[in-house]
Amino acid sequence: MDASDDASLSAVFVGAPPTVTPSIIDEEPPVRDGDRYAAVGTNPFVMVAHDPVSTFATDADTASYDLFVRYANAGGLPDPDSVRLEDYVNYFDYDYPAAPPDSDVPFSVALAAAPSPFDAQTLLYRVGISGKQAPASEKKPANLVYLVDVSGSMQGPDRLPLVQQLLRQSLDLLAPEDLVSIVSYASDTRVRLAPTRVSERRSIISAIDALGAGGSTAGASGIELAYAQASQGFIQGGLNHVILCTDGDFNVGASSNQALVELIVAKRRTGITMTALGFGSGNLNDGMLEAVSNAGNGFYGVISSEGQAADYVRERLLSTLSLIAKDVKVQVELNPELVLAYRLLGYENRAIADRDFRNDVVDAGEIGAGHQVTAVYELILSGGSLPEVRGAPPPSNGEAYAGEREIGAGELARVKLRYKAVDAGATDAALEVSSSLSPEQIATDFGAADADLRWASAVAVFAEILKHSPYAQPERLEELARVFAEQAARDPVRAELYELFEQVRSKL
Repeated sequence: MDASDDASLSAVFVGAPPTVTPSIIDEEPPVRDGDRYAAVGTNPFVMVAHDPVSTFATDADTASYDLFVRYANAGGLPDPDSVRLEDYVNYFDYDYPAAPPDSDVPFSVALAAAPSPFDAQTLLYRVGISGKQAPASEKKPANLVYLVDVSGSMQGPDRLPLVQQLLRQSLDLLAPEDLVSIVSYASDTRVRLAPTRVSERRSIISAIDALGAGGSTAGASGIELAYAQASQGFIQGGLNHVILCTDGDFNVGASSNQALVELIVAKRRTGITMTALGFGSGNLNDGMLEAVSNAGNGFYGVISSEGQAADYVRERLLSTLSLIAKDVKVQVELNPELVLAYRLLGYENRAIADRDFRNDVVDAGEIGAGHQVTAVYELILSGGSLPEVRGAPPPSNGEAYAGEREIGAGELARVKLRYKAVDAGATDAALEVSSSLSPEQIATDFGAADADLRWASAVAVFAEILKHSPYAQPERLEELARVFAEQAARDPVRAELYELFEQVRSKL
């Protein structure tokens, strides 16, 4: 691809419109309340006889789900074009087995499958990847540059004040010898703080407190200056990272996504990575922020409240900085004797050509310490038939597959992961591991499936409804509510989703 009352849940697990996989979007996307989103489309079913292999880059961004939280807390629904299904699924922690501390592989792989409660010929198949936690004793020295948008659009309590809160709180996670720099940009760019050790906390706090908003947005020159500061404080073998904090308004300079991506890719080759954090609403250029964070081998999140800022620092900041593997590609091969067709839920703009799975020059995704990546597939078993949904496009089909088959005769699906060590160069060879699931390992029914598969599947279904997939069926919301309610007590993040779901369900 270039049991019980839950019985009707999978009625929303069917079909897909044509795939849209933009890598960089320069056309101006539609504007909603000032925010700009570019729809990624929805993956179609793929006939296994034609193409038994699905390949995509990992993605641990949270921005799309962050936006849902923002809209739901305001009493509304997210823009359908803002919904990237994988962000929703990957927002949650799962009980995947941890990779052994002495393992050379930096992550574990957990596979599971269960019949869809709607159709016994349809399986829900989950791929779960869990990155190793980095012991505190192994934390690398950090050289962080905060690139802060202080243009006029950053005025307001949900913008610059939240950036300042995040910067202050992040100091508590850093070691005294770590370096922090601050670069601001508006009508001009300025170094507010040259590389400074965290032990000099008073000087850093003073620079943070002095930030104020006003002017237009010279974003590209700000990026150049931020990377210059990162180079000045560069720590060989350390974490050299730029964190862009903006409401997403780049209206002066190299403002096209293409130009920004080319700039950041060039800087990435020096060993300096970049994360993008969006703040506030009404000015967010979602597609641009996702594109630049992907180009910078970083991650993309959106922060809209003091609680979200604190959660980001506490739960995500260090794992975002501490990469354990880069250029991570996932390839799933289905057994044509057992599976008629498949559909990957989400990852539309993370698709990789199957032929590039072992092309180690092709950039892919990153995994940070403790990060988890989850993907859910629908599989139509041999002897079954594709769902008939009004308006659904024809499945991806054509000439019979003539490539090499690596899957074993007794396997339902084989998952291959290819990745590079964090310090590997662009032309260095990648490493590869594989894992497989046999038919005997399929759960007897959806209710017997592990809790993580059921949760990830329900979240994926919910995201399909929010994105207005032609296959979503909002009349099945009661079944979704049941799954969310059953697992709300597992952790506060699941409890929050259940609460927000109940707030917005009448609008779906």
